[in-house]
Amino acid sequence: MACDGHMRVTVLGSRGSVPVCGSDFSVFGGNTSCYLVEAGDERIFLDAGSGLVNAPVRFSRAPVILLSHPHVDHLLGLGMYERISQPGTMTKLYVPARDAQEAQAVIERLYSPPLWPLGLDGYAGDLQIEAMPKAMRIGEAAVETERGSHPGGSQLIKICHAGKVLVYATDFEHGEKASARLAQFSRDADLLLYDGQYGEGEYGAHRGFGHSTLEEGVALMDRAGVKKMMVVHHDPHSTDKVLLARERKLGRTDIWFAREGAVIEL
Repeated sequence: MACDGHMRVTVLGSRGSVPVCGSDFSVFGGNTSCYLVEAGDERIFLDAGSGLVNAPVRFSRAPVILLSHPHVDHLLGLGMYERISQPGTMTKLYVPARDAQEAQAVIERLYSPPLWPLGLDGYAGDLQIEAMPKAMRIGEAAVETERGSHPGGSQLIKICHAGKVLVYATDFEHGEKASARLAQFSRDADLLLYDGQYGEGEYGAHRGFGHSTLEEGVALMDRAGVKKMMVVHHDPHSTDKVLLARERKLGRTDIWFAREGAVIEL
């Protein structure tokens, strides 16, 4: 798909695995994965983690949620997102699945009794669940997906709008083939959101968990010609002190760690 300048990304949640709270997490935040992308008149959420609870609900057009994969930390906020409880509203949710029936079943495994007090049909709003296509258009924004590298599967997501390119690579574990695939997918991107959950010394004990490191992200960024990178999916054990130290050690203005509430203009 050809990319048709302006996009805005708001970090609503950038934590991985589980939400965290307390004074040790006040700088980078404690909510799990959720990013609001504004592309022209379109509003696109990347994932529906606990950060979605604090998301805006009033839009002139129905917002779209693109789910990278259905692990619980990426779905925690959906059931408490106020919009889907409002009559007369519509929200679209795209899920990695073979068809709409499977997509619906995937979401209902969490959002139905006994794990949740009501089913999706108990909400007053209109939540439309569809299978994620390989490529589609959301208004003037072009969306493409590619296979990621994570236990159970995940999707890399690319959004192109008005000449700007955003790539979302959360829950991604590096490796020769996987990294080559992501490098090709993110070639010359304006901003890459890259999973850097582990420090370089931590990765060995977590090999196979489906996450990567800052160092691998830097190597991939340089290899693919990516202009800027925001490190996402912070480990719940990584305090502000830990993440700030990693940022300072890196010493680059084109790479930073995602902070809840931050707004990035492309």
